[in-house]
Amino acid sequence: MPFHESPSPVAPLASSRLWTTGIVGGLAVVILLTLAAFRPESAPWLVSGAAIVAALTWLDDRRRHPSPLTDPSPGHPAAGPAAVPDAGLLENVFEALADPILIVSGGEADDIAGRRVVLANQAARDLLRIQREGALLVSAIRDPNVLEAVDEALFGNVSRTTDYAAAGAQSRHWKAWVRPLAAADGGVMALLRLRDETDVRRMEIMRVDFLANASHELRTPLASLSGFIETLKGHARDDPKARDRFLDIMAAQAERMSRLVADLLSLSRIELNEHIPPSGRVDVSRAAADVVDAVSVLSQEKGVTILLDADPGEARITGDRDEIVQVIQNLTDNAIKYSAVGGTVELTVRTGLDVEAATGSRLPGATRLSLLTPDREMDARYVAVMVRDYGPGMAREHLPRLTERFYRVEGQKSGERPGTGLGLAIVKHILNRHRGGMIVESAPGDGSLFTAYFPLAAVVRARETAA
Repeated sequence: MPFHESPSPVAPLASSRLWTTGIVGGLAVVILLTLAAFRPESAPWLVSGAAIVAALTWLDDRRRHPSPLTDPSPGHPAAGPAAVPDAGLLENVFEALADPILIVSGGEADDIAGRRVVLANQAARDLLRIQREGALLVSAIRDPNVLEAVDEALFGNVSRTTDYAAAGAQSRHWKAWVRPLAAADGGVMALLRLRDETDVRRMEIMRVDFLANASHELRTPLASLSGFIETLKGHARDDPKARDRFLDIMAAQAERMSRLVADLLSLSRIELNEHIPPSGRVDVSRAAADVVDAVSVLSQEKGVTILLDADPGEARITGDRDEIVQVIQNLTDNAIKYSAVGGTVELTVRTGLDVEAATGSRLPGATRLSLLTPDREMDARYVAVMVRDYGPGMAREHLPRLTERFYRVEGQKSGERPGTGLGLAIVKHILNRHRGGMIVESAPGDGSLFTAYFPLAAVVRARETAA
């Protein structure tokens, strides 16, 4: 009678576990290889990672569920602490990616409202302010080039790369990679990845702007210096009075060029870091007091009195102290320069204001214009810095151009210490970096009022709410 070995009850169980292990490991390989397609420079690491994850998945299953068919040794370690689920590991990897990643489903080809976000990682949710699943793509990303690239991936099986500019007060530039992705049901989804190229764009713009501005603004003082040098080398060489007068003019032109280069470098540096939020803590009232001390020599020379009025409450914001001081000082310098001899400049700091109080009108009868409006947050509170002068004021048509580089109001003189025309441009970019805003109110013959406002630091807002 032939001997027939009875089937072992362990064999189907081991086969099932092996099958499950293969599925999990395969999913790990697919996900990491997909990410490798989107980041070619890291493809070797991701491919190795896929192999490692699959191998660890299989080995961990062997450790926790040893099979008598493959591990007959009675001393084989079968017990131990439970490992982290593989699905959780892959979930953590997906969420930890620094680049925004979205998986998009298509719906009908002619129904643009059918494009839905199947899955979005943390970076994508923070950027686009959407939920993890189910968001409408056209509401999250309104750029037609990106939407067209997604459609080509979904319905044409075409990979494409395009540019994407995110909306908001802080302009950011992204490179969008869109690739078709096979779905489990045999359909096609699109994998959308965004890479932040803001720094690269800003550096290029900074280089071009710096060269253009420097060549334009330095031409006049350089021509003046060259002319006076030629004169001093000629007939004015033996004329002491003419020589001294020409040297004084040359020194003033050299000082002007020095200020211009310093302001251009400052503006370029601020623009380069404009999209990076600051992390320090600044007491605006104390910064305003420091500015009053710093400009005291200038105000005394001009015969201008500065009146500081600061709220007793805590006016602490999240910011870069040097830049906050620069904002207050630039506004105060302008007010002093355009004030008459013996005039007054009022510097006021108010804290704990809601958005209506921070942006409200304060100069009756004057033209009012917002030069910078930040993205508003719910229940936000602000610190407002107001600088008021009683100088010649400005007509309505000049206000929209005040923050342009080198713009000057026709017919106005700033005294013996002319500026470079970059002060308000610098103020605007600093405020934009700090998520703040700026408003100007002015009327001819009645002076001007500039209001710069910053969001209160979160810890201060929380303290005020609790109180």
